[in-house]
Amino acid sequence: MRITSLLVAAAAVGVSAAALPPSVHRTAPVVTVYKSPTCGCCEKWVEHMRAAGFTVKAVDVADVSPYMAELGVPRSLASCHTAVVDGYVIEGHVPADLVHKLLRERPKIAGLAVPGMVTGSPGMEGDRKDPYDVVAFDLKGKTTVYAKR
Repeated sequence: MRITSLLVAAAAVGVSAAALPPSVHRTAPVVTVYKSPTCGCCEKWVEHMRAAGFTVKAVDVADVSPYMAELGVPRSLASCHTAVVDGYVIEGHVPADLVHKLLRERPKIAGLAVPGMVTGSPGMEGDRKDPYDVVAFDLKGKTTVYAKR
């Protein structure tokens, strides 16, 4: 199945889900994550998302790059895994609370990204926490800072 079909299906679910009253939303939507089978920080991010109430479907792939390209992730925002949730693309170690916020607010963007692999971001915890930006992007390549961490 082509990646675009996955995104279109997710967007269709997002449109119908958005039309429902808030009381109907009992669980967060499924997050489908494309990741390397050997990447430990990707697995830690999956655990972070599950701990935040998301159902996560992890799909192990040999190369995440084609998924990023097909989903419209600008190269400058690339990280080690790419996810799709309710019609949005999540690139890299985006905190779960911001994914929840994104799904509540439903801005007209393609998705959110934490470029690179920032120490202290979800899944990249360590002995220090570096400041980082969570970047919103659209399919034309326009980026803005969505949140600072």
